[in-house]
Amino acid sequence: MLVRKAVIPAGGWGTRFLPATKAQPKEMLPIVDKPAIQYVVEEAVESGISEIFIVTRIDKPVFLDHFTPFIALENHLLQRGENDLLALVKSISHLTPKIRFILQEEARGLGDAINFVSNLIGNEPFAVLLPDNLIQAQVPCLKQMIDLYEKLRSPLIAVDEVEMDIIHQYGVINPENRNYPFFLIKDLIEKPTREQSPSNLAIVGRYILTPAIFPLLAQAIPGIGDEIQLTDSLRILAHQEKIYGFHFMGTHFDVGDKLGFIKANLALGLQRTDLGPELQRFIVDLVNNMLTPKTNQPVWPERIAVDRPAPPFHPLLKY
Repeated sequence: MLVRKAVIPAGGWGTRFLPATKAQPKEMLPIVDKPAIQYVVEEAVESGISEIFIVTRIDKPVFLDHFTPFIALENHLLQRGENDLLALVKSISHLTPKIRFILQEEARGLGDAINFVSNLIGNEPFAVLLPDNLIQAQVPCLKQMIDLYEKLRSPLIAVDEVEMDIIHQYGVINPENRNYPFFLIKDLIEKPTREQSPSNLAIVGRYILTPAIFPLLAQAIPGIGDEIQLTDSLRILAHQEKIYGFHFMGTHFDVGDKLGFIKANLALGLQRTDLGPELQRFIVDLVNNMLTPKTNQPVWPERIAVDRPAPPFHPLLKY
């Protein structure tokens, strides 16, 4: 296989999720019961990647803790006969041999994190996966991209159609055509306004790049926040060689955004046999009660109020 290595940048401050991210990285926030970063590591492994470089700051050791075997916990679960939980914990440890943790003193943007591992990548194509982007697909998104790369032998960027009201949150491509599922990229722009945006095709955190990107990243001029943006270097590269956008088969969740994070938890929770039916009933009850005409009594969803009487109405309380 041509693409064997992957980079997962995880050095940001996660300010959009403060105060939850004051003491834990945003990438460790759970989507149901699994941290966001584990989803992308599993996607990389399922796509055939054999070496994964997680680039993070030296003050974020929790990633190492998560992916390192925890023998005391495994023994505890074994003694209690919690075999299902034990299997889950061990499945994380099985990912460890493929992971190397690369520590930066400070995070200076996505482009800087990628360039930081240039010596480890060497002279071969590689993947980049961003933990802020969770993609559900029957065939992993990265596997779809690797299969296409082996035919095109050119850099690939995963894109998805998004509403123009939120286009300013993404990097956006300007395609030469709209011949799905892949198309030649004429230009890219980072977080444009609605009026500036050349399309509704947003970059969603999956790339296959070649070593040609490294000299451009090394020469890149830092932008806002003294960060080196990958998009700036990709713009230059797009005028030097062919770069393709790829509209993958699957569903994308922006879990680096609060609303996207909630949507991902609901969607994945509904898919679970142990959670889905009850969660669905709760959502239906919640929506129905929200649509109920307001009275002078508080509205309590039925699933919440099970075995608990509604509290008496008090005129000084706001419901």
